[in-house]
Amino acid sequence: MWLTCSSIGRKFVMALTGICLVLFVTFHCLMNGVALFWPSGYNAVCEFLGANWYALVATIGLAALFIIHIFYAVWLTLQNRKARGNDRYDVVSKPAQVEWASQNMLVLGIVILAFLVVHMIQFWAKMQLAEILHCEYVHEGVAVPPAAGSLFIQIAFSQIYTPIVYIVGFIALWFHMNHGMWSMFQSAGWDNDTWLPRLKKIGCWWTTIVVALFIAEAIVFTVRAHSNSFEDQLKEYVVEKASTHALQTGAVVPGMPGFECNQTDDCCGTPACPEAQAQECCGGVNCPEAQPENL
Repeated sequence: MWLTCSSIGRKFVMALTGICLVLFVTFHCLMNGVALFWPSGYNAVCEFLGANWYALVATIGLAALFIIHIFYAVWLTLQNRKARGNDRYDVVSKPAQVEWASQNMLVLGIVILAFLVVHMIQFWAKMQLAEILHCEYVHEGVAVPPAAGSLFIQIAFSQIYTPIVYIVGFIALWFHMNHGMWSMFQSAGWDNDTWLPRLKKIGCWWTTIVVALFIAEAIVFTVRAHSNSFEDQLKEYVVEKASTHALQTGAVVPGMPGFECNQTDDCCGTPACPEAQAQECCGGVNCPEAQPENL
């Protein structure tokens, strides 16, 4: 089969998987942008993209794309080295048109892969995987719901190393995508003198905007994580869930007309809520102080 037996076919597979991954990265960047301006909306997106069948199918498909892309990248690199033989050890001057990124795509890919592993440990493993296994992540004695994306952002970016790892990963992503975007079009046959310069500019602008947004998001998330405590973010999340539950069911929550409470225990970050009404006033979420494991 020409997709595996020929160099052109393997490059075409690289291009096809590459454009799919570029589109995913762009979507992920926009999704993170929701968390900047509308945390509750971001949590709603996380809940929608939980362990539902369509989300699981998309996750499996995305994982397959990554694996195929990595496999073919290594395959092509080994093929090119074998073709060059001992010549690759010769010290020669590089043509001006040969970009630094094109000489280091495999290394950049390894850096991105390492960053991806950290990202998956911080988010995917604690969210979708935790929902699949029915095992919630516990932070500071509180079981964090898998759909609580804003809380996982708080947890991740409160760590000192997180912004450093992310920014290094984003820089590597910029070089990798910037070269890869126009290269995949070149592999598909769009390599004439008219279109290739245009595609290079489009790829550069696209990559720069996406990566710049990623870096800006990482900086804002870090500042917010160090400005607010996990406890404050937890209370905001529970009140948000309570409000959503009230809108859906007509239940009363602390502060709403018709709510009466004669206890002084602080529940859900709002005025007192008796245990008998905990499920109702907290939107189906128990008081974290009383039963943190059921949050």
